[in-house]
Amino acid sequence: MLIVVSPAKSLDFETVVKTKKFSEPAFLSEAAELVNGLKKLHPEELQELMGISEALAAENFSRYSNWSIPFNLNNARQAIFAFKGDVYLGLKAETFGTAELNFAQKHLRILSGLYGVLRPLDLMQPYRLEMGSSFATRGKKNLYEFWDCKLTEALNQEFEREKQPRKVLINLASNEYFGSLDSKALNAVIIAPVFKDWVNGKYRVVSFFAKRARGEMAAYIIKNRINSPTKLKDFDIGGYKFNEEESTNNGPVFKRKQKN
Repeated sequence: MLIVVSPAKSLDFETVVKTKKFSEPAFLSEAAELVNGLKKLHPEELQELMGISEALAAENFSRYSNWSIPFNLNNARQAIFAFKGDVYLGLKAETFGTAELNFAQKHLRILSGLYGVLRPLDLMQPYRLEMGSSFATRGKKNLYEFWDCKLTEALNQEFEREKQPRKVLINLASNEYFGSLDSKALNAVIIAPVFKDWVNGKYRVVSFFAKRARGEMAAYIIKNRINSPTKLKDFDIGGYKFNEEESTNNGPVFKRKQKN
């Protein structure tokens, strides 16, 4: 069973990381190709491409100017500790022990516009490049075309190595990032949990809360060593409860009346 999540715009390369263990991204050469193209852009062009402020454009211009391989613990950081958005606030990877990190390394995958797909302990240098960006190289019009079928094939190779007969992908990523995969070509059953909160008299998906819940569910799977989607029904972190009436086989729904 594999879990996919989105990356985050917020990064943390300052907090001390407990582990010295690391791995290398599978698509580092592709990332280098993208960075070489990004290095040719002026801050003003980055600002327009990414729809960001002048200050953020200057920051990312500096990031790409300084981006270099090979990666090591002095110039890069493990992905699971580098991202600090809502998903990762829910994940709380800093609380993971060795056993949890090992399980996460085997089962958790982070989809990325720059790095393609990352394992938790894969080293990365800071960047900003959303999967929905129109930037790409090789004459491609966007990153979806650039990555094409590579990420789907990479996950399928992992499914082939699994011993379990039933292959399952838990989709905890946003539509933007899950769109980088060809769901029809994935050799796995796709389970996409939905998190709803009670707002203004009805249940609906609230982006901020849903992102946090996705991270919390990923952590729940990791900490409980879950290898079957049927066990997801017991997820109750943050006050969410499984709702059987609205759920489908591939889309379990979790509702919360009020935030704890």
